[in-house]
Amino acid sequence: MQAKLTLPLLLLFLAGNISAQYKDYFTNETMRLDYNHVGNANEEHFAFDQMVNDGEWAGNKTVLIDELMLGKYFFEVQDPKSNKVIYSRGYSSIYGEWETTPEAKENWGSFHESLRFPWPKQNVNILIYKRNINNGFDPIWEYQVNPLHHRAFTAPVKDHYNTFDVVINGAPEKQVDIVVLGEGYAADDMGKFRKDAQRFADVLLNTEPFASFKEKFSIRAVETPAPHSGVNHPHQDIQTRSALSVTYGAFNSERYALGYDNKLIREASAAVPYEFTAILMNDSIYGGGGIYNLYITAAVDNAFQEYLFVHEFGHHFADLADEYYTSASVYEVDMQHLEPWELNVTANADAATIKWKDIVTPNTPIPTPWEKAKYDEHSIKKQEKRLEMRKAKVDEKVMEDFFIEKRAWDDELLSNMKYSEHIGAFEGAQYKSNGLYRSAANCIMFTRHHQFCPACQRGIKLIIEQYTK
Repeated sequence: MQAKLTLPLLLLFLAGNISAQYKDYFTNETMRLDYNHVGNANEEHFAFDQMVNDGEWAGNKTVLIDELMLGKYFFEVQDPKSNKVIYSRGYSSIYGEWETTPEAKENWGSFHESLRFPWPKQNVNILIYKRNINNGFDPIWEYQVNPLHHRAFTAPVKDHYNTFDVVINGAPEKQVDIVVLGEGYAADDMGKFRKDAQRFADVLLNTEPFASFKEKFSIRAVETPAPHSGVNHPHQDIQTRSALSVTYGAFNSERYALGYDNKLIREASAAVPYEFTAILMNDSIYGGGGIYNLYITAAVDNAFQEYLFVHEFGHHFADLADEYYTSASVYEVDMQHLEPWELNVTANADAATIKWKDIVTPNTPIPTPWEKAKYDEHSIKKQEKRLEMRKAKVDEKVMEDFFIEKRAWDDELLSNMKYSEHIGAFEGAQYKSNGLYRSAANCIMFTRHHQFCPACQRGIKLIIEQYTK
């Protein structure tokens, strides 16, 4: 296995391999390498499962090397003859979150995961790296892929699901391709699913910066009918089995929704060309989730459905960090990192070197003063009240009204401060009240706001460019 790579060395190494030619190494199909990721809070292991043809390669055939290197993990596809990196991507995973939970300190866990890359013409080496506290990457698994392996299933998924186009703007290799799956939609709900998929597309592509690049997006949907309507809610004593195994209550957080059956979700997604996945939950209870380069989940019938669509997609698409800090996280955030790798938060409040220094509003103090004490006092009280209401299992409409009132208060305060319209460094981000900063007073990643902050917008644009250049 290779020695660890620091971030500067890895950047240099990747830059030297950026000229890898698609046609020299890959076919027009997609390989999905499935494996099991097993471990606990102290150690982790990988075990090969299978290789599957995931259909037509929908990715960019020009930009094969990921120079952004976001995510907790990073993988490379290498030509074993030359050791040249011919494809790479950063990603995060359910395991990467689970290993920080209290459960992982006491028990082992096993999670099924997949890597997707163009189908290689010859044997290739796969190397998975994990981010270290210095934001470099340490190698943790290496596997040689033989496309002729007896567990390489070369027949693509065809005609297993009904599919339909939501928005098509070009050939997959030149577009950002999103697949929309439905969870908790019975056969009789498919008409509603079609409307919900269109609503998701409309909301996303009318939010900046997606709106300015909407012609670069194609969105397709796959019908995945369930036996019954609705999604599993262990905290609400609602038990049901649905098509994709998505459930509220992930990591024992009632509003966090994840699907643990990776194969099932991947098989459904592969019915159309895709790079990103949105799972719409046919449910009215507020909840969802988003993991970088995995998928999002979002409830479609809640008053905050539009916010959920875009907020969770920000996590999934651009690895944007949560900027809020007064409500609890479902997992423990690694505070050992000297600097968050996400593009929208920072621990560096030096005006000369802050990661978004080139867009800071002139004459803006760094750190940037804001009504933090007033905001904290109000938000903490509201969080305490929210917990009481959830414990009492009040009607969801009452919860919605509660959060609508809070959103109005937040918007009023955060839009009427001296530096409300400035780009600066506002203290409080990523579940930490002190020592971490965001670029603007308000953002979709901070409150239930309707706009992304400038740092988030820039990060999203970088991903769009990576997939469409």
